[in-house]
Amino acid sequence: MNKKRSMVILSVLLVMSMLLAACGGNNKTNSGTAEGGNAGKGGEVKTVKVFQFKTEIVEGLNELKVEFEKEYPNIKLDIQTVGGGADYAAALKTKFASGDAPDIFSNGGFAELDMWQDKIEDLSDQPWVKDLVPLAAEPMTKDGKVYGMAMNLEGIGYVYNKDLFAKAGITETPKTITELEDAAKKLQAAGVTPFGNAYQEWWLLGNQGISTAFSRQDNVDEFIKGLNEGTQTIVDNQHFKDWSNLLKLTVQYGQKNPLTTDANTHLALFANGETAMMQEGNWAQTLIDNITPGMNIGMFPMPIDDDAEKNDKLTVGIPANLVVNKDSASKEEAKIFLNWLVTSDMGKEYIVKKWKFIPALTTIPASAEDIGMLGADVKKYVDENKVYGLQSSKFPDGVTQEFASTIQELIADKTDVNGWMKNMQAAWDKLKK
Repeated sequence: MNKKRSMVILSVLLVMSMLLAACGGNNKTNSGTAEGGNAGKGGEVKTVKVFQFKTEIVEGLNELKVEFEKEYPNIKLDIQTVGGGADYAAALKTKFASGDAPDIFSNGGFAELDMWQDKIEDLSDQPWVKDLVPLAAEPMTKDGKVYGMAMNLEGIGYVYNKDLFAKAGITETPKTITELEDAAKKLQAAGVTPFGNAYQEWWLLGNQGISTAFSRQDNVDEFIKGLNEGTQTIVDNQHFKDWSNLLKLTVQYGQKNPLTTDANTHLALFANGETAMMQEGNWAQTLIDNITPGMNIGMFPMPIDDDAEKNDKLTVGIPANLVVNKDSASKEEAKIFLNWLVTSDMGKEYIVKKWKFIPALTTIPASAEDIGMLGADVKKYVDENKVYGLQSSKFPDGVTQEFASTIQELIADKTDVNGWMKNMQAAWDKLKK
């Protein structure tokens, strides 16, 4: 009898032991997090939908997707891109409105952060945050919290052909509008078209180009605040008048039909040596390399007047920040991918060598050879603290497109400078909150 009872007790203990072991095993499998490094390596397969606008990195992103999914077989990436002049902001709104919201999406920061903040996850606890370059952290930081990962630093100015400049006898990059016009005259005399202008593109005019007129205000944030409150105006503002003079100069010394020239065309004109300058950014490096590898090129700021010191600052901004949808069922997996992108050897290599990005994190090394001649020029301005921030992310939603339309009217001589400034102010007043 005692023996039988002992067998029963032993059997019960054995079953309990197996159950406890099973429970322990399940807890171990499901405990993976972004910090622990186990999430995405076992259990349910989850898809992370990435919706971004940088068309020049699509090929690289798809290659990284393959490598990431090898390492995290239970996380699948669905990468979609809307860019290249298309209205990403409108497409993103449609995604959310239709119930097809992405898990990771692009955000410009500042006003755009305010507009989307109720949809964006606080990423302050992520391991890469402490490594952000201060300039890169600023657009997505609010009340001490960081809401997005800066993809890179980008400079905007005039990309120029050093060999054509040398041919025309230009030994230094222009630092005033007078020097720029002198350079244009020398290039023209040498049989070279000075400027290639892609003024069909709204983003080139209303987003990047006009930023210089804002940056030159005595206090740009106070100026923008004043525009919103009605205490400041674009009308009769000297810096906007000066910027319009620069615009007219580029048209005067540019190719025919600038309003029907798109970015692909002006890139081709430049890369084929048909034009000496174009308003672009260091992202153009890979695009130029695809047409004319090894081209001798550089970048310099856009001068709007004859103040050489103030003109010798390059517009540098964060083109896009990757943010996480806080309502996403895959937000932890989304965080894993973002962390992998900037900490894995392959991710870091693609950022600087494949995409020629100037890294936004101090933990990603970048040589001049890695990021190209344009990136090296931009980095020099950043290192010397000779930069103006890109201001368009502080504009009311939709203003950049409205600005572009009014600027195109000025180029087409459908309005004079005074009428243009009034139209610019009207565009702001219509869309400000």
